[in-house]
Amino acid sequence: MQQSFRRLAPTNISAIIRRLADDLLQRAKDAQVVRKQLLDANQTQRLSLTLNRPRLYRDADDLRRFAPANGTPLPPGYHLVYFTPIALPDELGNDGTDISFSPAEPFTRRMWAGGEMKWMMGNPLRIGEEAVEITRLVSAVPKTGRTDEDMIIVRVEKSFENAKGPALVDKRDWVFRTKLSGPAPLPDASESDGQPPAPQDASQKSRDFLQTAVSLFRFSAVTFNGHKIHYSRPWCREVEGHRDVVVHGPLNLINMLDFWRDVQENDYTIPQSIQYRATAPFYAGEAYRALLEKGAETTSIKLWGRSSSGDFEVGMLGDVTG
Repeated sequence: MQQSFRRLAPTNISAIIRRLADDLLQRAKDAQVVRKQLLDANQTQRLSLTLNRPRLYRDADDLRRFAPANGTPLPPGYHLVYFTPIALPDELGNDGTDISFSPAEPFTRRMWAGGEMKWMMGNPLRIGEEAVEITRLVSAVPKTGRTDEDMIIVRVEKSFENAKGPALVDKRDWVFRTKLSGPAPLPDASESDGQPPAPQDASQKSRDFLQTAVSLFRFSAVTFNGHKIHYSRPWCREVEGHRDVVVHGPLNLINMLDFWRDVQENDYTIPQSIQYRATAPFYAGEAYRALLEKGAETTSIKLWGRSSSGDFEVGMLGDVTG
């Protein structure tokens, strides 16, 4: 029998979330975090292997034998394995996340919601160079979802520079929902039946994905991400209300950008920008499909999976320009 969670009572919650959002903005007002890091080859090598891509580019060496050489441009999105969280264990949230830009309780359930990236043409980040990351809080907006659920949408901007100047602007949106009370176990997640998780027409290219607990663990490791929703099934089911461990939003984002890169005549091509949004989670052990459709100026990519009821649904979508 389907069981559900009870959310915290919504009495005066709108006033509360406005205050909590304002408190977060005040806490980070006019503050920015500046970090320098060497973009070492090991991180990119391990990311590419985690993605089941033995070569960084078509003409590159096999990464199982050689790390990429200094000077190699980072593929789009691969900067996500650098400038990872640097908090001590007792400085993390109960869910294992970096709480530098998190609102206070009861908004403790965090998900990657979307964002946008813009690359500066002619100045890609490169392996072996020192880069600077500048992080600032842009906004914290209280909202009410389609099911009358209160949430706070937090936007953080990360700018990356190298010796030549600005290289990339990465804006990320996180959604914070209230913690659940009265946890109850959900039914076991069904195993993937191997069927195509989305319809397709002749104008679209497709690529199928099936993440495992191992692939999610490796991605968490290379990004130094302690978020429990990506590796702890009990936490997912009993605390957060998911049916299984959750595929990382950044992992899907990188796979989308790699798909876009693979259909280019020159796979060293860097896009001008991507705007993307996550609309539903994907889970380990469940197949999903990327559908890519090229337009005159923009390429649309949608990730299709199945809802808990078995219906097709889009879980992530992005528009790539360039």
